[in-house]
Amino acid sequence: MLAIDDLQNSVTARMQRAQGRASVSFRRRDDRTCLDRLFQEGCAKLRFPRPLGDEAPQAILINTAGGLTGGDRFGTEVDLAENAEACLTTQACERVYRSTGTDAVVTNRLRLAAGARLAWLPQETILFDGGRLSRSLDVDLAQDAELVAVEAVLFGRQAMGETLRNGHLHDRWRIRRGGRLLFADDLRVEGDIAARLAPQPAMAGCGAVATVLFTGAAPERFLDAARSIIGPDGGASTWNGKFLARLVEGTGLALRRRLEPLLTLLMGGRPLPKVWQL
Repeated sequence: MLAIDDLQNSVTARMQRAQGRASVSFRRRDDRTCLDRLFQEGCAKLRFPRPLGDEAPQAILINTAGGLTGGDRFGTEVDLAENAEACLTTQACERVYRSTGTDAVVTNRLRLAAGARLAWLPQETILFDGGRLSRSLDVDLAQDAELVAVEAVLFGRQAMGETLRNGHLHDRWRIRRGGRLLFADDLRVEGDIAARLAPQPAMAGCGAVATVLFTGAAPERFLDAARSIIGPDGGASTWNGKFLARLVEGTGLALRRRLEPLLTLLMGGRPLPKVWQL
């Protein structure tokens, strides 16, 4: 007869993992953009604040699991029909907690038809010590669609004095226009993240980084103003019909103070969602 300890040791524990998937589409009707289809499953929820005046519809993505850890899966799909416009953001910063070994996987898929305009504005992701995140952003754009997109990462809970001695981040972007690759980017860092980032000239020990992309008409018009907003710790450039900026700061708050005016600039002066206001 097995002892209790032997029985416990013979059973492989299966830890509960969060699964969430949300899909939303918008279309144009009576000169306004309106919700077309909505699907939400598991821990993924979408909420839609009432638009003010001529504001484009907003969708707020919520992870009711309260964060991500190893083995979690979370996916979002957004479709905009011809001439539709919308803004998608998150309720709060996403938190990636310590993993037992596997990655939390986040997949985001955006599709914009002719004349559509989308602002993809998730709030910052906080990577805790031991956290593992694999995230992808895949976008298919019609020839004259417009996209503003941002992804920002904070390496550790800076207010708690946390240092990332172990972790993994893989952030993958693929943006296509008319079926042709427009932009590809892979950010990968793992192991002792703090030690790996410290000697990098671009990071110089900073704990917060963001990538911002605009693709649409005449992106070069933003360049001078954007460089003034970003300052010396970062950079911006335009080529092949797109604007790209990298921002690095010592803290998440300092990063937010530069992101807010930069995103407002790229959105043509339209205000950021209320949930972005600290």
